[in-house]
Amino acid sequence: MRVSNIVFVGLVSLLLPALALDNGLALTPTMGWLHWERFMCNIDCVADPQNCIREELFMEMADVMVKEGWKEAGYEFVCIDDCWPSHERDAQGRLQADPKRFPSGIKKLADYVHAKGLKLGVYADVGKNTCAGYPGSLGYYDIDAKTFADWGVDLLKFDGCFMPDWHQLGEGYMNMSRALNQTGRSIVYSCEWPLYEWQHQQPDYEAIRKTCNHWRNYGDVYDQWTSVTGILDWTADHQKILVPVAGPGGWNDPDMLIIGNFGLSHDQQQTQMALWAIMAAPLLMSNDLRNICPKAKELLQNKYIIAINQDPLGKQGYRTLKADSFEVWERPLSGNRLAVAVMNRQEIGGPRRFTISVATLPSWQLCNPKCNVTQILPMYQEMGVQNLLSNVMVQVNPTGTTLLTVNPIKSYT
Repeated sequence: MRVSNIVFVGLVSLLLPALALDNGLALTPTMGWLHWERFMCNIDCVADPQNCIREELFMEMADVMVKEGWKEAGYEFVCIDDCWPSHERDAQGRLQADPKRFPSGIKKLADYVHAKGLKLGVYADVGKNTCAGYPGSLGYYDIDAKTFADWGVDLLKFDGCFMPDWHQLGEGYMNMSRALNQTGRSIVYSCEWPLYEWQHQQPDYEAIRKTCNHWRNYGDVYDQWTSVTGILDWTADHQKILVPVAGPGGWNDPDMLIIGNFGLSHDQQQTQMALWAIMAAPLLMSNDLRNICPKAKELLQNKYIIAINQDPLGKQGYRTLKADSFEVWERPLSGNRLAVAVMNRQEIGGPRRFTISVATLPSWQLCNPKCNVTQILPMYQEMGVQNLLSNVMVQVNPTGTTLLTVNPIKSYT
């Protein structure tokens, strides 16, 4: 391969330990399903009962997650996003579900989900209103936290719209974090604090990782390839800030998996799955599990990719090389192993060859004296024992990614 304009990234600053919110939760990235990207704020249950935001949608997803192997694969959260509440709080100031679309209430829905061995997530907002205009939690943090706990909620996605003064964002997120912890219930706390603060200044990630279990940094993912690459580019450009703060209990969240929808080719879906695993990202699918193609299902349930994502070492991966329309992303794994993703950013032509060696992958040093290489994507393949001088050639489709694991073999003399 031609290695012009190679950019290597210094590794030491990206491997510092992180201290996260000490609530004992999200020790590996959260896995589950979230309604927003696929179903958005569809509340027309008369014209579109199958796809509107109502209690049946979440019950059906819970049913499918158990029946079709999603729970067994590790996806445990069924998460409600915006547009679930009534527009008015009750007489005691508590949030209440829309009575027409959630007639049984969130507590009954949580009971249903729990009976399936799954967990329920719900959505609220740090400001006066949610992004879709429903009641926000500003001035109600303690009441709302207690309400969620009483309902049996297991995860809170806390958005950042309609905060009157952006300087209050941090205080609001910290207040809700304290309120959740004071309920005594284990509730994973998913924040959007840095997403809204980046518009004004670089966020204080020391404070964020002590407040939240995961946090959104960048804009919403759309069902299109340029959205996925935009997230990857932004993450790589800011990785010296982002990577050190990730670890067990606290994760950077690049937003939902859109695999199984309409906008990505199969190669592009493989790229999103591979890179989200490398980035130690929460794996929150937004798709219709009731009607998903077999190839997308197989990809999302791939146990080898999920094992990379859920690796207990808890180190976030990062981009280490950019050359000739290729990118190499690496993630340190437990047992001194390594995950490597080779991405072909070219959007023309056919498959292209990339050679992995000490020259293109300095961390290949772990193959001294020997290592075992396994290809996970685009299909599983044992690539055998290699050594420090090996050149491993992989072929990568346009917009696709080849995902490998490298396992050092100890020398016994």
